[in-house]
Amino acid sequence: MSYAEVNGINLYYETHGSGRPLVLLHGGLGSGEMFYGPVLDALAEQHQVILPDLQGHGRTADVDRPLEIPTMGDDIGALIAHLGLEQPDVAGFSLGGGVALQVGIRHPEKVRRLVVASAGIRRSATYPELLAQQGQVNAAAVEFMKETPMYELYQRVAPRPEDFPKLLDKIGAAMQVDFDFTAEVRGLQVPTCIVAADADMCPPSHFVEVFGLLDGGQRDGGWMGEGRPKGGHALAILPGLTHYNVVDSPLFATTTLAFIDAE
Repeated sequence: MSYAEVNGINLYYETHGSGRPLVLLHGGLGSGEMFYGPVLDALAEQHQVILPDLQGHGRTADVDRPLEIPTMGDDIGALIAHLGLEQPDVAGFSLGGGVALQVGIRHPEKVRRLVVASAGIRRSATYPELLAQQGQVNAAAVEFMKETPMYELYQRVAPRPEDFPKLLDKIGAAMQVDFDFTAEVRGLQVPTCIVAADADMCPPSHFVEVFGLLDGGQRDGGWMGEGRPKGGHALAILPGLTHYNVVDSPLFATTTLAFIDAE
């Protein structure tokens, strides 16, 4: 368990296992230990897994700046440099998936391969009823959150447990900001696996569209794989899962390892 002063933030991270490094980024209102506990042993069996807590989450105290996914991508880019990691693989889920994508977009020289799970690249791709629910996330929701694992975790590990209402305000504000990373994804140079549950927060068609931006699904793959996407990209829609249990599934670990360990 360690801290790194990077990009103006005291970023908490922990390390598990040994081997080629894999930076693993958690979802919103959680931490690495909360989201990846069920699959961590499998991922760390042959890899050194680095689990950071993103800005304002888990054991990383918040700082005086908005919660912005590109900025958090810069945090992780700075952490990679701070730790002296030579092109680790980077994987993330939901909020962490968006951050992982930004690391690949903004710091491609620092990443070997990316796994981006359950992270839409346009706000409008999220189902409308979920956008309406996200609009209700703010400090006033604290009482409703007190029986949740997210609140319990924050109270147990956060440097300033009293900041939970501020985190809700910030993450609620962040979810109201429109975004569209279509152009950036189209130019992505890092081999990337797009992962989603078959009943995720965005429809499967959105993740197929993202794969299409990466030259996927344009032609038959060929007997020798000669027709696969030119950049080494891949797509995985995991069956029988939702946004809320996809990273708990052995399928997530198997898919991630198959992609990052491919020749």
